[in-house]
Amino acid sequence: MKPWHDDDRFWETMAGKMFTRERWEAAGVEVDSIITLLDMRPEAEILDLCCGPGRHSLEFARRGYKVVGVDRTGRYLEEAKKRAKDQKLSIEFLKADMREYREQERYDVVLNLFTSFGYFEDPEEDSKVLSNIHASLKEGGKAVIELFGKEILARVYRDRDWYEENGVIYLEERRLDNGWGTIHNRWVMIVGKRRREFHFSHRMYSGRELMLQLEAAGFREIKLFGSLQGIPYDNHAKRLVAVARR
Repeated sequence: MKPWHDDDRFWETMAGKMFTRERWEAAGVEVDSIITLLDMRPEAEILDLCCGPGRHSLEFARRGYKVVGVDRTGRYLEEAKKRAKDQKLSIEFLKADMREYREQERYDVVLNLFTSFGYFEDPEEDSKVLSNIHASLKEGGKAVIELFGKEILARVYRDRDWYEENGVIYLEERRLDNGWGTIHNRWVMIVGKRRREFHFSHRMYSGRELMLQLEAAGFREIKLFGSLQGIPYDNHAKRLVAVARR
């Protein structure tokens, strides 16, 4: 049986839930925030690692940046390429696993957004991802890791939720494991009489734990923020955002 993150059925079935119209619309503001947060130069070359259907890649390209988008889901890359072609944007989209992809000292910025970190059962594979990111950055380049931090989860945690969007009913159940180290999820989607169910897990990171992982991968000048807008990572934080320099 394939690990959940290698199951195309999960990514394709849940695309509408994860990439809503509101999230597409928010991408422009998020990209503006990243540019400001990193004080990015117009000539910077960007790797959007786990780019999905290209929400952020497309926005950076619209602003004139050179962008490479990498993802393991072919359907997402097909959509991203079509959008880029329709909008006459030049973006290189590649199908690859983030545990394997690295381009030695190619990029000024590497982005890993929307909780695309912590998928793997073996923690050494998370370390390998960070090592690949570090190797792919030019000297002085910056990485941005954006996810749902453990401290934020502790503030808002619920065992289960259900809601309806556009005629689709979603049921979500969660279970914590390994001393808050892992969250196990069960998602059920009901459309009419059709029911789909998926199980997946994430390794949870606190701000301090993520900093230690980045330090072990060789990063320096690591800063934590509570959003892409750069608010403090405190009790009001919305997300865990780590900015680290090679």
